[in-house]
Amino acid sequence: MTDSADSSSYTSDSSNDRDGSNGSDPAAPGRGRTVFLLAHTGRPAAIRSAELVVQGLLKNGLGVRVVEYEARDLPLPPEVELVSECTPEVLEGCELLIVLGGDGTLLRGAEFARGSGVPMLGVNLGRVGFLAEAEREDLDQVVERVVTRAYEVEERMTLDVLVRTNGDVLHRDWALNEAAVQKVSPERMLEVVLEIDGRPVSGFGCDGIVCATPTGSTAYAFSAGGPVVWPEVEALLMVPISAHALFAKPLVTSPDSVLAVEVQHGVPHGVLWCDGRRMLELPAGARVEVRRGAVPVRLARLHHASFTDRLVAKFALPVSGWRGAPH
Repeated sequence: MTDSADSSSYTSDSSNDRDGSNGSDPAAPGRGRTVFLLAHTGRPAAIRSAELVVQGLLKNGLGVRVVEYEARDLPLPPEVELVSECTPEVLEGCELLIVLGGDGTLLRGAEFARGSGVPMLGVNLGRVGFLAEAEREDLDQVVERVVTRAYEVEERMTLDVLVRTNGDVLHRDWALNEAAVQKVSPERMLEVVLEIDGRPVSGFGCDGIVCATPTGSTAYAFSAGGPVVWPEVEALLMVPISAHALFAKPLVTSPDSVLAVEVQHGVPHGVLWCDGRRMLELPAGARVEVRRGAVPVRLARLHHASFTDRLVAKFALPVSGWRGAPH
């Protein structure tokens, strides 16, 4: 979808099938197919949920692959295939990555799946879980839909992030939700100048700047006062955090724009956080450039509910008194 409404029903790719009988009925619908399972196994709820998913998939003939350090917490049958680490390479031959956990685990899954072409199906075991497609009580339905391939796949826009110092490239990174430039010192503001498409917009002191995708508009950018952007809208967001300026409002730009945040010389350094998972210290004078990512993240979707309904449900928004349009 690259954050547009471009979704399609899943069709099997023979390159993603593998010959693996796991002791199931030869006529089982999942025979010869493999699913990777990623879970936050430090939590009892995740361990029990993982057990149920593994049992359901194996019963229907699907192979299951799990990373070794998570398998230590799970009573797994011998049919489950173990791998030593989470890299895109170990997803080869898998048709789906199922992720069980909260927002942090789902972002870890996106980090894992990006670049592999394997779609991610999230089951929320945390609080909001905007990236998740199902809740813990939906596990039976999740297994059924995976077995019958009754899901659609959509692509979500990502960000490519480039850090320069003195004109030289210091660091490259990416993000699904946001790239945030933030202050380090609690008693000093971060002095920045914002740039869009090669032109300066404004300079001010602030606690930070969030550059986000529409997917990330309901995450950190939302908490910073940014707008909620529907996934069908192709755009980039730039949201100041606690800025000391008259003109310090959230900006929504073309998806093809290049956003830049310049940390001023002679002021305390800052830090760059990508999806709240990867951090880089930014020296004074650093320049952070953000643009539409070349590689999207693929999400498996089970439901056709509108984003509006998802927004209302996730944030428990009050809609009593709504009458709707007359028929």
